[in-house]
Amino acid sequence: MEIVCSPAAMAAWADTVRAEGGTISLVPTMGFFHDGHLALMRKACDIADQVVVSLFVNPIQFGPNEDLARYPRAFERDAELAAATGVAVLFAPTAEEVYPAGFRTKVSVSGLTETLCGVSRPGHFDGVTTVVAKLFHMVKPHLAVFGAKDFQQLAVIRKMVADLNWDVNIIAHPIVREKDGLAMSSRNTYLSGEERTKALCLSRALQLARERVAAGERDAARLREEILQYIIAYGDVTIDYVAIVDAETLVSCDTITAGSLLALAVRIGRTRLIDNTLLGGA
Repeated sequence: MEIVCSPAAMAAWADTVRAEGGTISLVPTMGFFHDGHLALMRKACDIADQVVVSLFVNPIQFGPNEDLARYPRAFERDAELAAATGVAVLFAPTAEEVYPAGFRTKVSVSGLTETLCGVSRPGHFDGVTTVVAKLFHMVKPHLAVFGAKDFQQLAVIRKMVADLNWDVNIIAHPIVREKDGLAMSSRNTYLSGEERTKALCLSRALQLARERVAAGERDAARLREEILQYIIAYGDVTIDYVAIVDAETLVSCDTITAGSLLALAVRIGRTRLIDNTLLGGA
């Protein structure tokens, strides 16, 4: 596996692969790999000739009071894990290379970014779309693999690609979970033992919601209130949102249908966790 830090070198590598008729799949990450990341890499290896994993903690998607400075980092370990998975290139540019002096451009997707995480994290999705746009230009992938845990991010990236006529196929990978149901996240390392137990309120709330819908519940407001109270009962948790929305538009639903998504964001201690599930109502 090559480790490439220069955007120019990354683009040159991509040009060579494309000229030889090879396909490139990109897995964008911020590092501190867990089994969820590795599942994305394995999927990328299955669908393309060459896989590039970007490792870049993107400063412009963090708010002023968020965890940019303490975001977990383990470059050497990450490089070993990526290489063992069959990745061809680990692309690890510096912030100065991605955002050189005088950088003033941003990519913004309206309509999908003002709800859910966009309410409590203003500007976050502009940071995400801007860095992903730059990665697409530097890596020149045919495909890009994203995890479905960040469902709103996935929807926003898909919209950006469609609106800008990018020839990049966006592949969604299902949420990868711990054995007890907790969605895998680099931020799980922030949790104390007690907080880790409380964090199960997210996946258990999703399971409860699926059971209610399977039993015939179709009233979104009633189900939302039940899930809200279920999470509150865990104690010492702060709810950012409990929302039932259309999976394509992210607009709130009154009636649960096959296209309804339950999305959660909850703070446990200092750690903000997200999770979601399709409800599958008929």
